[in-house]
Parts: sequence; structure tokens; C-alpha cells
Amino acid sequence: MKFFLDTADLAEIEEANSWGALAGVTTNPTLYSRIGGKLDDFHGHIKKICDIVGEDCPVSAESVAMTRDEIVADGRVLAAIASNVVVKVPTCIEGLAATRALADEGIRVNMTLCFSVPQAILAARAGARYISPFIGRFDDISEDGLDQVQQIVQAIGNYDFTDNTVNGEQVEIIAASIRSANHVTQCALFGADIATVPFNVMKKLVKHPLTDAGIEAFLNDWEKVK
Repeated sequence: MKFFLDTADLAEIEEANSWGALAGVTTNPTLYSRIGGKLDDFHGHIKKICDIVGEDCPVSAESVAMTRDEIVADGRVLAAIASNVVVKVPTCIEGLAATRALADEGIRVNMTLCFSVPQAILAARAGARYISPFIGRFDDISEDGLDQVQQIVQAIGNYDFTDNTVNGEQVEIIAASIRSANHVTQCALFGADIATVPFNVMKKLVKHPLTDAGIEAFLNDWEKVK
């Protein structure tokens, strides 16, 4: 499993990137607004993120358009920011049409707000490089988000979509809207390709009480022999 950080905070991205385990970033105007950003400078902020993580880390930036032509136009502008930008597009009819057009132009798409197996298959057929089912949104309505994501992982794994994607790349499933370490554990067990997590969750993934106790014991033993 790869880890994408879900944030627009440059300090969080810099810190997570320094750990050596970060494989990508997902962001959107809403996350940018939470750190005081304005839509007029969103593209400039995406460039800063790309500069931090480097060209090997995909950075998903969300289009704010709603019609296919507008999404394609917006996607072209976003993709021109840096070679590692992936355009986030919502799962809908207009989004599918735009995804096909963008993929045909060699622009990678992360199809987001995916909530069912049929949606995921349609996204893959349309040329999406990444598909993002949302665990937390299912939990919000008292449904099993993990079960839904597992079904999508299994279904996409049944088929070969490389003829549909940019440069014949494999479609990857991003387990999104993750809110706990347990979500990450379960997604890893059933084979989700990527977990996109907020920084507070990513920090928790590193921690374990037995590790803390072991470090404390090591330091105590070291003090005895100094």
C-alpha cells in the first residue's frame, strides 16, 4: 500500500515527505481554504506542493468545473502546472466524458466521489488512472464503508483496464476519506493500492504503545550503562 497525504498545508507535506514514506498528495480548494487560501492562487499553491514532493509523487488537484467541456479545459490548465499533477474529477456523466477526453490527451485523472462497483468500472473504462471510493462518507450514513471499498478493489482487480489508461498504466484504487488507523489496516489487508489520509491520521499510524514502551526501556537501559 502507498500513502497519499490529504491536505493543502505545505508544512504538513514537507514533514510527511521527510519521513521517506510519502507516495503522493491529494488536495482540493476546500482543503486550501482551511489554511486561508483563495481560489485565485490555488494553481500557484499546487505548484508549490509539486515542488516539495518531486516529480515522482502524483499530486491530485480537483477541478471545480461541472460540465465536460469546462472540466477538460480546467484539467488542461491543472495538468500544465507540473508533470506529476493528476486531475480530480467527480464520478458523474459529465465527469466520465471529461475523463475520457483528458486520458486521450495523456492527462491522468483521479475519479473521485466513487461509491459503487458500477461507478468504479465505468471510471476505469473511461480511462481513470486512480479511483477514489470514500470510506468515511459511508460511515456517516451508518453503512460499512470498508465493505464497499473492498468490493470495488475486488471488482477492479477482476479485469484488465490497461488499454483504457494513459500509457497503459494499471488502475489504482485510492481508499479515501480515511479517518482512523483501523481503516488503513483493513484496506491494506484486502489490497487497496493507496490510502489517502489527513496528517493527524498519518502521525497516528507511526505510533504504537508497545513501541513507545520499548523506546523508553531502551533509553533506561542505556542510562544504566553510560
